[in-house]
Amino acid sequence: MESTRRTVAQLVADRWGDHRPGLWFEDEVLTHHEVAAGAAARAALLADLLPPGAEPHLGVLLDNTPEYPLWLSAAALAGAAVAGINPTRRGPELARDILHTECRILVTERAHLPLLDGLHLPGVRILVTDTEEYTALVAPYAGAAPDPDGATPSHRLLLYFTSGSTGAPKAAICSQGRLAAAGRALVDRFAVARDDVHYVCMPMFHGNAVIADWAPALVAGAGVALRRRFSASGFLDDVRAYGATYFTYVGRAVSYVLATEPRPDDHDNPLRTGFGTEAGAVDAAAFERRFGVRLVEGYGSSEGGAAIQRTPGTPPGAIGRAAPGDDLAVVDPETRKECPPAVFAEDGRLLNGTDAIGELVNRGPNPFEGYWRNPEADAARRHDGWYWTGDLFYRDTGGFLYFAGRTDDRLRVDSENLAAATIENILARYEGADAVAVYAVPDPVAGDQVMATIAGTFDPYGFTEFLFDQPDLGTKMTPRFIRVVPRMPVTATNKIQRATLRREGFRCPDPVWWRPPGKWAYRRLTAVDLAALVTEYRARGREELLTR
Repeated sequence: MESTRRTVAQLVADRWGDHRPGLWFEDEVLTHHEVAAGAAARAALLADLLPPGAEPHLGVLLDNTPEYPLWLSAAALAGAAVAGINPTRRGPELARDILHTECRILVTERAHLPLLDGLHLPGVRILVTDTEEYTALVAPYAGAAPDPDGATPSHRLLLYFTSGSTGAPKAAICSQGRLAAAGRALVDRFAVARDDVHYVCMPMFHGNAVIADWAPALVAGAGVALRRRFSASGFLDDVRAYGATYFTYVGRAVSYVLATEPRPDDHDNPLRTGFGTEAGAVDAAAFERRFGVRLVEGYGSSEGGAAIQRTPGTPPGAIGRAAPGDDLAVVDPETRKECPPAVFAEDGRLLNGTDAIGELVNRGPNPFEGYWRNPEADAARRHDGWYWTGDLFYRDTGGFLYFAGRTDDRLRVDSENLAAATIENILARYEGADAVAVYAVPDPVAGDQVMATIAGTFDPYGFTEFLFDQPDLGTKMTPRFIRVVPRMPVTATNKIQRATLRREGFRCPDPVWWRPPGKWAYRRLTAVDLAALVTEYRARGREELLTR
């Protein structure tokens, strides 16, 4: 079977001799051939730099510059794996990501060097791409040609981080065969052709950009246009400048684009399709009205073990229906039995949530390839012969699936999975805190926002200064809401009543401080603020999430 599957290395080599424009970045244009040649040069360099006997892993800590796809392609040719390093991580947590994946090479750029200051990274060689030293290092390998023969479909290619309740991100494995197959599936689904241009504006350390945007372009021989970092204001100009026909998104990106000033010629653009998650039905419809572009929403576990595609006729609020042949089921984690179908009131409210909501599992074959050096996490995902997503769903009588939350204390903020325990450990350093609980409250558009309850004393100005001083507080971890209580609510066994805190959210009897969007300073949440927030949730069809 493996001999019939293509490798990413073969796809890279296919572009050798293809002199069409293939990669756009700002004012730079590379042909497909130049990309293949650059990848071959870096693959040869990598073979010389990796110590004998070391895991063939390299970390990439870059914005979306041409060096990112060049090193992905180089790793494929060399039979190596890329660990996408998240630049929103800080301090020891960032060092842990690099060392856990056993990266002996770290490719970065000058803009990210401050993140590495003071980190202990034994045995890691750092290559800084925008320096003369790096150019001189690559130059001797300029004559290399791509040789895909050493790579097999089972060779690891990606180690991309996901998070769970343990606090430490897990590095999910993606092989060359799986990535090539995922790219082929999207090419077939969206009829991607050689003259298409895929706009990659989501960060490439995230699986969305590589698996759903770069890979199908590589399979089809389509072009790729890179945006260093996502820009809502630059989105439409980029699309027009590069002739982009396809893009992917996660989380609030679509909402940010919609918040830009409308133009009378918004419909005048080459885009055909946007593919992603968490845009929300309201924003997806608004995007299509304004830009004439259909957004295709889907659900996929980060590790690849389960996927749901939205199809025509999907009811409002539903994610979609399992594809033919898939063996997805909503089961009670305790009994392992399927949950009964959802029963709805006339106004759409779920009436039997206690019985209908369960964990989504895949009881059939799936492409999940495990986590790097994490048998406990593997066992949690794969037991009883099933793949357990960790996500709660319910299913209607027509087989359509509805997302209902997460089974552990994870938060998903701007498409980043965060662990409550990690944020709690940081906030517990605040001198006014006797106890801290961190949990998710729904975002009015998509995903979650971070809320914390602090038992003790709270000074909003001092707390803001404290947050700035924490070197390991990632940019997505800062709480939006702070609830202040005299003592933490606990169960009879002295466990924090997280379910109660989550359910009450910011509509609670205790004082709540919050950071309005775009602000860093905390201020008291007033009745006027609360009414405006609820109105926003209602307008986007997400008010019911506040009571779950």
